Amino acid sequence: MRRYLLVFTAILALLSLVSAPPASAVQEIQKAEPYIGQPGKDVIWVPTPMNLVEAMLDMAQVTRSDYLVDLGSGDGRIPIAAAKRGLRALGVEYNPDMVGIAREKARKEGVADRATFQEGDIFETDFSRATVVTMYLLSDLNLRLRPTILDMKPGTRVVSHSFSMADWEEDERIDVEGGTAYLWIVPAKVEGVWIWKEGLDEAVLTLRQDFQKIEGGLKIGDRERQLSNAFLEGDKIRFEVNSPAGNRRFSGMVSGKTIKGTSTGSGGKIAPWSATSR
Repeated sequence: MRRYLLVFTAILALLSLVSAPPASAVQEIQKAEPYIGQPGKDVIWVPTPMNLVEAMLDMAQVTRSDYLVDLGSGDGRIPIAAAKRGLRALGVEYNPDMVGIAREKARKEGVADRATFQEGDIFETDFSRATVVTMYLLSDLNLRLRPTILDMKPGTRVVSHSFSMADWEEDERIDVEGGTAYLWIVPAKVEGVWIWKEGLDEAVLTLRQDFQKIEGGLKIGDRERQLSNAFLEGDKIRFEVNSPAGNRRFSGMVSGKTIKGTSTGSGGKIAPWSATSR
C-alpha cells in the first residue's frame, strides 16, 4: 500500500511540474493585461470609459484630416477609437508594457497603420504637430503642460477627462455617464497694439488678452471706442464697435502678426479690413 501511495504522490508532483508555467511565464501573464490602479510615472492607470472616449472625440469634432496625440495613452483605447474614425493617432505612454498591450490591441482591431504608440515621457515628447490632444491626467500635470499647449498652432483642440486647467476657462464642458470632459481651443496670440486699416482709413487697435477672452479699443484720431462682444476662437477673431454711424461688426482670421477680415455696418455694407501688429 505504501508503495502505491509513493507512486501516486510522485505522479501528482510530476503533473504539477508539467502544468505549472515557470515563474517568468507567470510574470508575463500578469503584465499581459493592465489593471486599474496600476502605477505609472506621474499617475496611476484608470481607463476612460468607452462612451466618454467617443464623446471626447465628438467634442473635438475630429475628422480624417486630424492628427491626434493622446498623452498617457495607457491601453491605447483613445488612439484606437480615433483610428477607427479614419484619422491618424499617436499614443505616448511611459510604461513599456502598456505600449506593447496597446500595439497588440491596435493590430487586433486592424488599425495598427493609423494608431501608433511610443514609449516616452509626455513632458519630453514633441507633440506640436497634433491638431487634437487628449489626456486623462491630474490638474497639476495639465498646468505643467499648459505653456506647451498654448504655444501650439491656434485652433488645436485639447480635450481632458475629469481635470481642468485652472484659470484657463474651458470652451466647452460635457457631463456624460462615466465622467466629465473639458474642451479648449488653443487661441492665437493677439495681445498688443495693431495698426488697423479699412480702405483709406487707419486707426490703432489695442487688444488685451486673457486666453480666449479679449477686450480693447479702436482709436481713430484722438477718440477711442471700446470693443464689445469680443471673442477669440483659435485663429478666428470677432468684435463690435459702436459709433454715431451705428454698430459695426468685425470678423477676421489671425495669421501671426496680421489679421484680415471683413466688417459689416448697420446698413449691411461689407468692407474688408486688416491689421498688422506693431
